[in-house]
Amino acid sequence: MIQHSPVLVVIIPLVTAFLIPLMGLLRKKYCIYLSVLSMLSIFVIAASIVTSLVSSGTIHYYLGGWEPPWGIEYVIDPLSSFMVILITFISLIIVVYSRRSVEKELPNNEVAFYTLFMLLITGLLGIVVTGDLFNLYVFLEIASLTAYALIAVGEKRDALVASFNYLIIGTIAACFILLGIGFLYMVTGSLNMADVSTRLPEAYGQYPKVVLAALAFFVVGLSIKVALFPLHLWLPNAYTHAPSTVSALLAALMTKVGAYVMIRIIFTVFGFSFITQITDIAPLMDILSIVGALAIIVGAVFAISQTDIKRMLAYSSVSQIGYIVLGIGLSNPIGLTGGILHILHHAFMKGCLFLAVGAIIYRTGIRDIFDFQGIGRKMPYTMLAFSIAALSMVGIPPLCGFFSKWFLVLGAIESKSWKVFFSLVILSSSLLNAGYFFRILERTWFGESPYSQRDEAPISMLLPTLTLAAGCILLGVLIFVSHPFIVSIVDTLF
Repeated sequence: MIQHSPVLVVIIPLVTAFLIPLMGLLRKKYCIYLSVLSMLSIFVIAASIVTSLVSSGTIHYYLGGWEPPWGIEYVIDPLSSFMVILITFISLIIVVYSRRSVEKELPNNEVAFYTLFMLLITGLLGIVVTGDLFNLYVFLEIASLTAYALIAVGEKRDALVASFNYLIIGTIAACFILLGIGFLYMVTGSLNMADVSTRLPEAYGQYPKVVLAALAFFVVGLSIKVALFPLHLWLPNAYTHAPSTVSALLAALMTKVGAYVMIRIIFTVFGFSFITQITDIAPLMDILSIVGALAIIVGAVFAISQTDIKRMLAYSSVSQIGYIVLGIGLSNPIGLTGGILHILHHAFMKGCLFLAVGAIIYRTGIRDIFDFQGIGRKMPYTMLAFSIAALSMVGIPPLCGFFSKWFLVLGAIESKSWKVFFSLVILSSSLLNAGYFFRILERTWFGESPYSQRDEAPISMLLPTLTLAAGCILLGVLIFVSHPFIVSIVDTLF
């Protein structure tokens, strides 16, 4: 079974997506249990993949026995194994949380929800395990199409409009990515990532403009997918009007997988040395770092101006994506370490925040920040989890958010150039983060409470939320344990 684990993590959720409608015909309430069982199985397989990777090195799986570049190859290296374990763990937590939330927000749509949920996980896992460019595009579209549908089942007309806008903008991004793949295939004659990487230097010598155009299409298309400022316009409405469980899933994983693809294309397909040594391409990393820094500040400023809690968290995500892209643009091992750490940390922090908000909406219907007055006394454990994740987002040590920012600051200083300025941007952004989170925490814990008794979230929603909050603490405390693994990932990219 171990030797087939790279394909099993994709096949199991795909088969589950087909079984759920059949289960729905028999016992609709059992769909959640089938989804949880499937996610638990995938998580166990993901853990075995990491164990096998540590003992045996990179795993190569040839579909149908066809060796690359003729056949499709799945590759599990340190970066993809990191993403597989992250996706499966966060998805397992969210699917456990989803039962009560989906029952209330999506009555009579549970079967459709869990079918789409498992298809989305199929797409996300396929993206991170495939070693084939066109296969990556197919899985990216599977994930995107299911995300559009999951958003559309939210708040009636607003959700439909948000989904449609996401569909239009996402389709444009997909076209850019497909054009980039087509251009690379035209000059290299291959779709296997490793094979394309070895052929690119020669291809650039013969067709430099085609290679440059391919890179440009990839960067722009993926910038849309990750909602990098100023290409973020689809994200605020999508996160705001989607069902609470969907908002948590998309915020925790969807943009992180997009950031993974950006790292994979830049550092594996094109290669760091190739990009930095070619004069026509070298400014790309500087541009990414500048845009990432702008996203950090602009996203935080927009978040401060919001009164709807979900919209505030959505703009906060725009800002947080900036940290990851800044880490990529710093183009040194320490900076990229900070960027990859932030993929991990932000998945826990923002997942926890959206789950906590979903629990508050479930119990009270409150979304306006001004109505959070004294809610900490009504839902103390839910707001404790929210507070931990919020403080981590600000960057309070020893919570996990502090350490990814710390490595980004070190990466900016390590650059020994004008990029040192970005360390001030990161420090300033923490003050902005404090601005929009502390106003909520002040109202939550110190405002006069209109509530006379506790009315906590259901245990099936509370435990997953507290689990992610505990993760924000443990990832910070155990940074010296996880840091060597992240460094090993970065070492394979430079």
